[in-house]
Amino acid sequence: MEGPRVEIFQSADENFHPKLFATRRVYSYIDADMKTSELSYSYPEELVAQKPVTDSRVLWVDNNDKWREASLEEVKKSLQPGDTLILNDSGVIPCRVFTDEGLEILFIRQEEPLVWQVLFPARNYKRGAEIALPGNLRAKLIAKGLPQKLQLSEPLQDEYFDRFGELALPPYIQKARGERHNRETEEAWYQTDWWKVRGSCAAPTASLHFSKQDVESWQEKGVQIGWVTLHVGLGTFLPVKSENLDEHPMHSEWCFIPRATVEAIEYTKRRGGKVWALGTTATRTIESWARGKLQEGPEGWAGETDLFIRPGFEFKVVDVLMTNFHQPQSTLLALVCAFAGKEKTLSAYEWAVENKFRLFSYGDLSLWQRN
Repeated sequence: MEGPRVEIFQSADENFHPKLFATRRVYSYIDADMKTSELSYSYPEELVAQKPVTDSRVLWVDNNDKWREASLEEVKKSLQPGDTLILNDSGVIPCRVFTDEGLEILFIRQEEPLVWQVLFPARNYKRGAEIALPGNLRAKLIAKGLPQKLQLSEPLQDEYFDRFGELALPPYIQKARGERHNRETEEAWYQTDWWKVRGSCAAPTASLHFSKQDVESWQEKGVQIGWVTLHVGLGTFLPVKSENLDEHPMHSEWCFIPRATVEAIEYTKRRGGKVWALGTTATRTIESWARGKLQEGPEGWAGETDLFIRPGFEFKVVDVLMTNFHQPQSTLLALVCAFAGKEKTLSAYEWAVENKFRLFSYGDLSLWQRN
């Protein structure tokens, strides 16, 4: 049974970009008491992909509550002239550092020249504790919580992470492999083919299914490519710990949308085409822009977004979502449920598990058409 629903009136100025959407009265309906446990499904460990799939299968879910298996080539051919495809061009930093004692520290974001937000098992560390890092660096724990904060003896540059860091693979891949460390081929595997600026802790993994050649083919066909940047951090990969979904603290992530992308979206909407988003990060970025969460500047729109897309959310821009399969009780699965409907999403996931689709970051692709 559904919990009570809260009706929230939101004005056009708050919800619609003025150049893109007509002014109209909008109501958003959010399940006020939705339990995190409602975003659950079961899967066998053997379906967790341990390396990128080379023959990607696609779960195609249409807007008539039907789903089937499709090929990646069918997906590529489905984008039509006049459509816009939104892609995230953020690159992954090898930001997972191991100390000589085997302590694993994930460097998430630099707050000040010497202060970083981090994640590590800090239960046995008190504030003020010092940690020896590779390269003769010292770190002091100055704040506990989620995330923690370290003050470093010297600034960290990209070269430091290239020398001492590893890519932060999701724990479920490490568990499935029985390995803590990256494999030699990880740098090629866990990075999109079109990244421009490194800044992410994790890859926008739906993009791993496609190449620069695919992008060029779409452009030659008349599909517009809308580039966005969202540097993946806690907002994307932090697991939900709260019993009620609405109580989950959504952490901010920095994103940017250039003017050319906005122009492509406006053109597509005027001509009746579709806006496709490759991945949840591309979706969060463009929907954050549509709600005025980003600040306009000379080059485009930028800023921090803490947009939490969950069942009841009304999408303004994205018509077709392509994304990998996501873990139970995660914010990413909540986004897919918001886009396609919870019951349909979970039923389609169960069908995919029964048919042995490969799951999560290195797994198969799913395609969802908005109702």
